[in-house]
Amino acid sequence: MSQPPPGNDAEKNIEIWKIKKLIKRLELARGNGTSMISLIIPPKDQVSRAAKMLAEEYGTASNIKSRVNRLSVLSAITSTQQRLKLYSKVPPNGLVIYCGEIITSEGKERKLNIDFEPFKPINTSLYLCDNKFHTEALSELLESDSKFGFIVMDGNGALFGTLSGNTREIVQKFAVDLPKKHGRGGQSALRFARLREEKRHNYVRKVAELAVQNYITADKVNVSGLILAGSADFKSELAQSDMFDQRLQAKIIKVVDVSYGGENGFNQAIELSAETLSNVKFIQEKKLINKYFDEISQDTGRVCYGIDDTLKALELGACETLIVFENLDVTRWVLKASNGDEIILHTNKLQEQDRSKFMDKESSQEMEVSEQQPFLEWLAEKYKDFGATLEFVSDRSSEGNQFVKGFGGIGAILRYKVNFEQLAELDDEDEFYDD
Repeated sequence: MSQPPPGNDAEKNIEIWKIKKLIKRLELARGNGTSMISLIIPPKDQVSRAAKMLAEEYGTASNIKSRVNRLSVLSAITSTQQRLKLYSKVPPNGLVIYCGEIITSEGKERKLNIDFEPFKPINTSLYLCDNKFHTEALSELLESDSKFGFIVMDGNGALFGTLSGNTREIVQKFAVDLPKKHGRGGQSALRFARLREEKRHNYVRKVAELAVQNYITADKVNVSGLILAGSADFKSELAQSDMFDQRLQAKIIKVVDVSYGGENGFNQAIELSAETLSNVKFIQEKKLINKYFDEISQDTGRVCYGIDDTLKALELGACETLIVFENLDVTRWVLKASNGDEIILHTNKLQEQDRSKFMDKESSQEMEVSEQQPFLEWLAEKYKDFGATLEFVSDRSSEGNQFVKGFGGIGAILRYKVNFEQLAELDDEDEFYDD
């Protein structure tokens, strides 16, 4: 089974997870009146244009009759202007700003100011002043995350294209003039057949070479999957050919028959493979969790599950791939005693007995919460320090659901076997000697 893709893909998954968390947080936020501003500036736009528009909005908002609403709207516009001043030009992927006063669960008002550059270009221009934040454009970013490559080839030529969400792009196309089969008999028939075969062979080789140029950058495949399409048997020939790069061969997710070549064939291929494309992320997730289950069934000892064992394996540098449920609801607490001792707890809620246990052991030392952070956020920041790859999974597939329910939603595939029972015994011995 193939390894999960390292590097950029894993980092992108973490960016996607962060945006998902942010969308959830923003969607829950509510404010009084229309004092919540959502501003999205697309790439290559001007900061000065947005600043001018905000200045005009400030003038318009000064005429709001309700004093409370007027002041909160003006305050939100001022905060947005201040955030905008931090940027001399719009970042390459665009700019997203959310500013406003939100009502907390205790009923108090609190200012919320967020500005960031999304992980991929956001081609939306938006300015809205409402009683809630508008996150539709961010949700669209998540949907159109993966990029797929298309190779459409028939007897008249080949087309290379990419599809990302609903944006399709023709990367390259070329025409070809292949000799037809004809009925010239006699001794020349074999020679014509040989010439025809040679031309076809050269055509397949040219397509294979151009596929490497278009879909491989810096020795890495730059698309999530490849779809081969065509009306003749060229596509099948290409898929099985030794000339076709093996890295690309591994990425073929579908071979489709289309009635046309060129651009019309590209559009038809997109329609025919739509269902397969929507399942790709799902399939990658299933593959990863199945690999985890395979390690368990083969009893290799190269897996761990649960927060405690996974953290031990991380500290040992043994984790190769961390697998975590994207909605894992665990908080990381750092408790400090007055003598400087520290204890770290991972629980859904900080329970009183956890404190009292520690107080008894350390002769009633008072513990104070010095740090509190969602465990997943801490993991997303620190996983690189331990030399691991971080993969988020959902519970939508049957495998994902089994992983969340049966293994607590956190585990890792290890580089080597780790004896956790022995480690636990050593920890107990250390405590005994400390006493």
